[in-house]
Amino acid sequence: MSDVHYLTAEGYQRLQQELEYLKTTARQQLAQRLRAAIQQGDLSENADYIAAKEEQGFIEGRIQELEQVLRNAVIIDYTEKKANEVSIGHVVTVQEGNFPPETYHLVGPKEADPLNGRISHESPIGKALLGKKVGDEVTAETPGGVIRLKILKIE
Repeated sequence: MSDVHYLTAEGYQRLQQELEYLKTTARQQLAQRLRAAIQQGDLSENADYIAAKEEQGFIEGRIQELEQVLRNAVIIDYTEKKANEVSIGHVVTVQEGNFPPETYHLVGPKEADPLNGRISHESPIGKALLGKKVGDEVTAETPGGVIRLKILKIE
């Protein structure tokens, strides 16, 4: 099951849109750049050609990655989630000591964006929260050290 990618419906749609863009617009623009670079002559010292070929490798690699992710995606269904126990897809409000409460949306690694409150269920905090209930205190070993969080709310 390590190939499973948990995504929200919005995240799935966003990745589909990126894939469509890469397969159409990005490939077409790159093909035009490659044609123009080839027309310049000697390809061995042609910086435009070399850069375009590198970008082509990146684009094709990203296309393969997105296709694999979307093929193995499991959409997080919020309607089936019970808010009494933390699971992927929940929004969890926690508090560390006397610091102000923080809210995290527990998502799959492909959608994680910690600066915007979206943490992976595979992250230290995400792992610590999974399966816990309101009022539980959890300990997470983060790169910044061990932290204790109290779960205040699960949505």
